[in-house]
Parts: sequence; structure tokens; C-alpha cells
Amino acid sequence: MIVIVGLNHETAPVAVREAMAFTKDGLAAALAQVRKDAGLDEVMILSTWNRVEIYGHSEKAALGAVVEFLARYHGRAPEDVEKHLYRLEGEPAVRHAFRVAASLDSMVLGESQILGQVKEAYQAAEEAKSLGAVLNGLRTRSIAAAKRARTETAIGRNAVSVSHVAVELASKIFGDLHGHAVLLVGAGKMSELAASQMVRRGARATVLGGRTFEKAEQLAASLGGRAAPFESLRAELVRADIVISGTGAPGIVVKREDVEAAQELRHGRPLFLIDIAVPRDIAEDAGHATGVFLYDIDDLQKVAAANLRERKKESAAAEAIVEQEVRDFLEWRRSLEVVPLVAELRRRADEIRKAEIAKARQRLGPLTPEQENALEAATSAIVNKLLHAPTVRLKELASSGHADDVGLVRRLFDL
Repeated sequence: MIVIVGLNHETAPVAVREAMAFTKDGLAAALAQVRKDAGLDEVMILSTWNRVEIYGHSEKAALGAVVEFLARYHGRAPEDVEKHLYRLEGEPAVRHAFRVAASLDSMVLGESQILGQVKEAYQAAEEAKSLGAVLNGLRTRSIAAAKRARTETAIGRNAVSVSHVAVELASKIFGDLHGHAVLLVGAGKMSELAASQMVRRGARATVLGGRTFEKAEQLAASLGGRAAPFESLRAELVRADIVISGTGAPGIVVKREDVEAAQELRHGRPLFLIDIAVPRDIAEDAGHATGVFLYDIDDLQKVAAANLRERKKESAAAEAIVEQEVRDFLEWRRSLEVVPLVAELRRRADEIRKAEIAKARQRLGPLTPEQENALEAATSAIVNKLLHAPTVRLKELASSGHADDVGLVRRLFDL
């Protein structure tokens, strides 16, 4: 049975999630320990900033033992963390695993990072030799389902974070960002996120420094760009294509006259101004200058909210894909249950065949090699033909969930 014990952004605050997280360096030891303590045949641990989950497979449900391990491993009493945990087994656990991989259970619906994190978690478990046929099957099919959800629906399209929205809007204005210049006014985290995404798409970054010029130099170095003093604002506006401002200053930092002075020297090139500061850094009327596009934090958040609504519209289609893939996986999983039974049935039939051949040899006396081969071939063919239909039917019964009928066959043949 597949089991999952975990917590996420809906069940636990960030302080609890941080306390229960697993480090990469300690993951192999943790996998070995939970496998031993909880009696699991297979195990995988998914640990991100947003969730901590233990996936296991065992012939017997081991939920309580997994909870005990998770709490004790992090120095907590089980009763202290119990209220934050969800326990899943069987089909609900499988469905949860598929939805997590497809980002249907994420804080940000359709976000792309979780699929990579799921892949890394399974890879770590494989390297620790804690995966087997069942969790490997869960890995293969849940990842395939996630890819289908992303390619066959628009659940992952349209940015839903402010920094991603800024990048998408810049791409709509300039197309390919390769070679375009990005100017950061201030060194805020959101500015850095947006700029780093633009740099990954080929843009060049300049960071405008103020009182803490050393911080601007450090950020510029991390972006592979350069730093410039704040006094060179107008000159840098002339060079820039995209300006991201987020200083946290109490008043306007980029005035309309700064923008207009720069535009006179830009020969009609468009200038995209992104103001993510509260209070605002860029004068509202700076966006009235010719060739200038100005978005403030409210504009970006409105676009992000609209995009999220579009993703939610697609979630039903993504859920349908995942549900289909879950059913296919469960059918495959149930079909595995009859493999030992079929093997045992064939082994028992072959024992009987060989015993009867031995009796026949005693009655017939020595046989020629040709006769021996003919006898082997004839009796093997009889066994195969007799067992073909029952084997096919057993697999059908298992895949359709008729476990009682499969058990009846085991009892009828005393297997």
C-alpha cells in the first residue's frame, strides 16, 4: 500500500515547515532511518520550503510509525506536530502525489518549480536505494501526468507573481530581451528577482547605487553587470531599455523631467518603467512622456490576479488529466498484485506436468531424444493453453478491482 504523511502551506505555518524540513546532506540517512523505523519497503522524502512529505510503500499500513519518525527525527513529540499533518493511504495517497507533481496542490497554482523538486526527491531516493517497483511507477506516471497537464492545458501559462509579470510585459514590448539593458534603481529583493530573470533571457544589467554603493556593486556582480552612482541617473536612463525601481525611499526618485530629458536622446526607442516601490519611486506623470510605458505595483498585481484567474479556469482540465492518469496507475498497480499468483499457478502446473512425465517414462521405458522433445513440447503446450485464459482473466479481475475473485482463485488452487 502507498502511504503519505506530510504537511504543507495549508496545514502548517512557515515556522513549523522550516522546523520539519530535511536538509539535502541528511536526506540519505533520513531515508534509511524511516525505512527501518516504519518498516517501509520503499520510501521517498519531498522537502521544500512549502511542504514536507514522506512517501512510502509497505504491505501493511505504516502511517503511525511514519508520524513517529517525522516528529522524533526533528526532536518533537508526535502529539505536538500531529495537528499539522495529513495521513493518506491507498488511492487518496496516489491522487495526492499526482496533484502535487502537477502543481495542483501548490500555493501558487500552476507554478513550475514543484515538478523539478519532485524529480530531485525521487532521484535522491533512487541514489539512496530506497525506491522499488511501486514508487518508481508512481514517479514515472505522476511526472508524465504533470507534463501532460502543463502541455495540454494553460495551467502554467501567464505569470502570477509580480516579478514574472514584469518580465512578461517586458517581453511583450521588446520581444527577445537578448542584448537589452536593464537598469535597477535600488537593490530590493523583488527588483533582483525580476532583473535576474531578464538576465537569464540575455539582458544586460546595471545597478544604480545610493548611500550603500557597495551593496549595488555586489548585486551587479551577481547579475554579471555593472554598478553606477545615483548621480548618473539621467545618463543611465538614456542607455536603458527597462528600468526597475524599488528603493523604499520616502519620495519620488525618478521624476518626469528625468525621463523626458533621457527620451530626447533616445531617438524614439521605447522605455519601460517598472515601479515596484511603496511609496512609489517614479512620478506618475512620467508615463505620459512619448514612448514610455509605466507600470506600478498595483498595475502588476492586477495583471497577476487576472492571470491567476485564467489559470484557475484551466485547473478543471488539468484535474481531469490527472484523474485519468491516477486511474491508469491504479489499474497498473492492481495488475501487479496478480503477478505472484500467476507465477505460483504456473509453477504448480509445471510441477504436476513434470511429475506426470516421470510416471510416463517408467511405464514407457527409455525414449529417444526426439520422443523426449515431443513429450516435453506436448505437455508444455497443454499447460500453456490451459492457463492462458485464466491468466488473462486474473489480470482483468485485478485491474478492475475485483480482489475477492482473485482471492477465490488462490483458495481454489490452494496457492
